[in-house]
Amino acid sequence: MTLTLEAIKKPIESELKEFEAIFRQTMRSNVALLDRIMYYIAHRKGKQMRPMFVLLCAKIFGPINQSTYTAASLVELIHTATLVHDDVVDDAEKRRGFFSINALWKNKIAVLVGDYLLSKGLVVALDNEEFVILKIINEAVKQMSEGELLQMAKSRKLDIKEEIYYEIIEKKTASFIAAACRSGASTVIDDSDTLDIVGQIGLHIGMAFQIKDDLFDYGSGAIGKPTGIDVKEKKMTLPLIFALNNASRSEKRHIINLVKNHSHESSKVKEVVNFAIDKGGLGYTIEKMNFYKGEALHLLKSLPQNESREALESLVHFVTDRNK
Repeated sequence: MTLTLEAIKKPIESELKEFEAIFRQTMRSNVALLDRIMYYIAHRKGKQMRPMFVLLCAKIFGPINQSTYTAASLVELIHTATLVHDDVVDDAEKRRGFFSINALWKNKIAVLVGDYLLSKGLVVALDNEEFVILKIINEAVKQMSEGELLQMAKSRKLDIKEEIYYEIIEKKTASFIAAACRSGASTVIDDSDTLDIVGQIGLHIGMAFQIKDDLFDYGSGAIGKPTGIDVKEKKMTLPLIFALNNASRSEKRHIINLVKNHSHESSKVKEVVNFAIDKGGLGYTIEKMNFYKGEALHLLKSLPQNESREALESLVHFVTDRNK
């Protein structure tokens, strides 16, 4: 049976609609240009997975309340801000099939819009005196920044070892999903041991999520054709790291040279992608993704059994089974 987000959303369908109304109101501005950009952002919404993590992790333990909506709004504001800033850093022209903010309004405005979204998140938390939620999310934002900078530093030398790769994706992706899950649960319960478990579940989901993203670059079955975008950007992800670790010295030297000096040439990028596939990089990476998926599902079994937990379990499967 193919999982759909619409089916997974069922237990929190009405709450998601309430969240969307609150979130749209939160993004309003008295500055005409900013309000127009906020309207554009609100109407190109993605899968909204992070607010789903917040709402589901809360509803597993009890009814969703105003604090839960604040947590979901803060998470989505911060996530949107990071995407706007990422598009500037990556000089990306499109996001989810829509033109990026920097493509339409240039970099200066895009950076300021990202800053505005970050400040809005802080205001939402402080106005509602949600200091616990703010602390959880703030720590994740720090981790995300460290992860991105660590990846940039290591990419220059192309010397990323497997343990460094895990550290990077834990910081830049998994930490924020962990924060979304933990912040949601923290609005309903006040038990540190249970909140630690919820955070670990989110961390494992985030690890699987990012590994799945990295697999898209190489193509496999439902994933479709390889894109080689990570190779072009000289990002060392797990399929290539594993392949290089299982290559001869001469093969390793040749592939690193291609990534370092020829990543702008499509034929060379294709050679690197094929090398990673031939050396078993995809199979190994899928194995690791399934490990983190399994850890998340195992920990989920310790939480109260109800419709929301089942939906969260389905969301874990969706994260690793998705084809885009």
